[in-house]
Amino acid sequence: MLTLEHVAQSYGAKPVLKDVSFQLKAGQIGCLLGPSGCGKTTALRLIAGFERLAGGAIYLGGQVIARPGHCMPAEQRRVGLVFQDYALFPHLSVAANVSFGLSHLPTADRNNRIHEMLDLVGLAREAESYPHQLSGGQQQRVALARALAPRPRLLLLDEPFSNLDVELREKLSLEVRDILKHEAITALLVTHDQNEAFAMADVVGVMNEGAIQQWAAPYTLYHEPANRFVADFIGQGVFLPGTVLNDKQVEIELGVLDGHIPSDCADSGGCGACAKSCKVDVLVRPDDIIHDDDSAMQAEVERKAFRGAEFLYTLRLPSGNRLLTLVPSHHNHAIGEKIGIRLDIDHVVAFRQ
Repeated sequence: MLTLEHVAQSYGAKPVLKDVSFQLKAGQIGCLLGPSGCGKTTALRLIAGFERLAGGAIYLGGQVIARPGHCMPAEQRRVGLVFQDYALFPHLSVAANVSFGLSHLPTADRNNRIHEMLDLVGLAREAESYPHQLSGGQQQRVALARALAPRPRLLLLDEPFSNLDVELREKLSLEVRDILKHEAITALLVTHDQNEAFAMADVVGVMNEGAIQQWAAPYTLYHEPANRFVADFIGQGVFLPGTVLNDKQVEIELGVLDGHIPSDCADSGGCGACAKSCKVDVLVRPDDIIHDDDSAMQAEVERKAFRGAEFLYTLRLPSGNRLLTLVPSHHNHAIGEKIGIRLDIDHVVAFRQ
């Protein structure tokens, strides 16, 4: 449904997007995830038709909508937009906001579509209310209904939940995903919040400095990051020094880890070529470390953060290196206390030092 091929964009002499390429299948929800200033919103604006691109091409439904020298007008692209600030018309009722893009329909068809959309987003009773009478979450639902009403080929969402509190943001992101899947809408979300990205998207592109570092399913990004930036940006974790023993094992101070070593030392001819001499940093996430009172391996509690159902402990190893671990909250250990731990790493992630 959506294809970007080698898209580039600059503002003056400053490159903003560099060789950005990805695809979204029909009905798929994608996400561009990254820190502020990485270029993700610029990519969205190019897809929407708000800017002319400097290089590459954008296809929608197999049709070229943008390339150097050609830019299909935004109103002809059949692309829906949901903004961070909702962008509702304050002087119009909820129903009138939803009907804004339906002026081409006969009155009966238009009214049916309005009621269908308000039912879909759970706001049928608010049809005659005005935006200022609604909560932030309700306003965002109205914005979604308005964007979906004209049956767009593609829906773009620009930081749609960033004005909401954390609990509502998580709840609404799941609700919006259900709505999009129900309507079989192809959508592209832009956010800096990985929890939001993982809750909504089928596939995520992690961006940094104008380039996509990895385009993959959330599970793959977490367990098989393509590079150190993705490993750092996605989830929590620490790097421990290690030594590659062979293409199936790497040794760290906590023991020998078995599994495929997705290390960039393979670039020099494979891990076997540098066995027992290739120094790497191994990513260890909180869920890789299990609290086990019966384990002989111990670490000192240096910091702890209470999260309700669990504690996030920062542990200090005898070497001085630190680990993170998530422990059920009924295990309330004191700062300075030593606790037993054991490794439970299924996905070995290592990068050459």
